Amino acid sequence: MAAHPIFKTAFAKVYPLYVQKAERKGRTKAEVDEIIRWLTGYDAASLQRQIDEGHDFHTFFGQAPAMHPNTALIKGVVCGVRVEEVEDPLMQRIRYLDKLIDELAKGRTMQKILRA
Repeated sequence: MAAHPIFKTAFAKVYPLYVQKAERKGRTKAEVDEIIRWLTGYDAASLQRQIDEGHDFHTFFGQAPAMHPNTALIKGVVCGVRVEEVEDPLMQRIRYLDKLIDELAKGRTMQKILRA
């Protein structure tokens, strides 16, 4: 089976879309960054480096220091797909990120988004 095209999409191309989605709903780039860092374990400098170097999603998640242990608590539907049922590990990580950004745009508190 061929890899999904999103795997080879540069994270840096999608990142501004996450920020725009959040900002349209009155949220901030800082909150988007906090979510991404929580999920992946990147610090601010290494996240910016990933964006600057234009790594694709496969590399972005492959080089992530550590996925947060509470990712299993991320549940729900994004783009008509239940994130907890996605079988491909990389696609599931991408869907987790999409779900968290959706929650931010819908006005959830950061405490709830970060499963605190």
